[in-house]
Amino acid sequence: MSIKPLVLFMTSEMYPFSKTGGLADVLGALPLTLHRMGVNTAVVTPMYGRFATSGFNLRLLTERCPVGYPWAPITAEIYQADYYGMPVYFVGRGEYFDRRFLYNTHAGDYFDNCERFNFFCRATLEWARRLDWAPAVIHAHDWQSALVPAYLHFWRRTDPYWKDTKTVLTIHNLAFQGRFASRLFFDSGLPAEAWNMNGAEFFGDFNLLKTGIAYADAVTTVSPTYAEEILTPEFGCGLEGMLRRRRGVLRGILNGADYSVWDPRDDKFLPCIYRSGSPEGKLDCKRALLKEMCLPDQLEDKPVLSFIGRFRGQKGVDLLVSIIPRLMEMEIGLIVLGEGKLEHEARLQELAEEHHDRLCVIVGYSEDLAHRIQAGSDIFLMPSRYEPCGLTQMYALRFGTPPVATAVGGLRDTIVPYPHPQATGFTFAEPDPESFYQGICEAVDLWKNKKAYWRGMVERAMSQDFSWEKSAARYIELYQSLGTRV
Repeated sequence: MSIKPLVLFMTSEMYPFSKTGGLADVLGALPLTLHRMGVNTAVVTPMYGRFATSGFNLRLLTERCPVGYPWAPITAEIYQADYYGMPVYFVGRGEYFDRRFLYNTHAGDYFDNCERFNFFCRATLEWARRLDWAPAVIHAHDWQSALVPAYLHFWRRTDPYWKDTKTVLTIHNLAFQGRFASRLFFDSGLPAEAWNMNGAEFFGDFNLLKTGIAYADAVTTVSPTYAEEILTPEFGCGLEGMLRRRRGVLRGILNGADYSVWDPRDDKFLPCIYRSGSPEGKLDCKRALLKEMCLPDQLEDKPVLSFIGRFRGQKGVDLLVSIIPRLMEMEIGLIVLGEGKLEHEARLQELAEEHHDRLCVIVGYSEDLAHRIQAGSDIFLMPSRYEPCGLTQMYALRFGTPPVATAVGGLRDTIVPYPHPQATGFTFAEPDPESFYQGICEAVDLWKNKKAYWRGMVERAMSQDFSWEKSAARYIELYQSLGTRV
């Protein structure tokens, strides 16, 4: 009986177990999609203190998996859950992962993030040694997993266990690189030869993401446009030189949307369901949302706009904050859901008090409320300064809520902009308040004055297909191009 090659995914978060953003959604969907397409997959992720089992039973596999980082006797606990037939392994160590937040508090990043995720990488590789056979591919995601390609690059020279294992590193957001003091490199277990400008060193610091880019067998990012953008100084975040050097192994594969979770035809979080071609239920969702947000019934006949995202510069929330007074002069409603910088949270709450009859701000994140906002609003706002892929615009399209978005990254790859005959939304070129405001005005005017065209746009948006099967097929092609039998 032949052994089926294994693709082992490494991620710092995975929905439904842990989540701060789109990374979790991707890792909750891509490995499972590949599994259902016949690829032997498994996932390894940390076991955090505030941990959602979501009905999946965990079992302890070992309490003493040797890691040896940062000192010899240290061990990890390994747990396993059966996630719809696919194994998910959890790396536990109380002092590293039993915390309220995953990476940081409002005061800043955890001081020991380098040690935490170096430990995670080392524990994952030690656990992989206990599997029945070495993985054909280890697919690491973002800086938290990025040391694994470097370890294997050097270990393959002397350790036959890893000789056929290939590595893929996916960059979900180049701005987050895991940059730490140089002394932590010399405690990492990487050989001294990796400390150079074409390896782990970055202006005198230890850069985990750069290390992974330097040594991975393949590097991907999450949309074709972003893969080109990051080769430029504007979007390269200082790593454009390294990325250009490794351009031959870099490609962009568009993320998918998990329609088993995000689809108004069958959504457990909605008061009623609806579909393309008969979207009447969307109006019922709007009525229910206005009631839930304590907004007046009169907004039922006005366009209701929404923003869901982190309150930080990348997402352009400052652009939204700056134009809200002008938006409140229009006959619209606005619902904002998210959290982030305290100054943005405070200002948004002040504006909500001033305009309580048309503006509702919810600080925090609620998965079920995000679904109801997508379904109950008419226009979705996404003024990102850069967007590696973006998932919320894909969700908005499926929910019949045309987005107004900056023409960057994955937003360019997923939105057909008005006035194209097949338009599914609106884009604007420059991430500045005036361009954003004009984009909103264009959408609001179309909603109010061209009802037939708007209905057609909604139907086209809802019929877009960004299912994970398409993306997964591209990853299979990538794995096979590395010489694996996946």
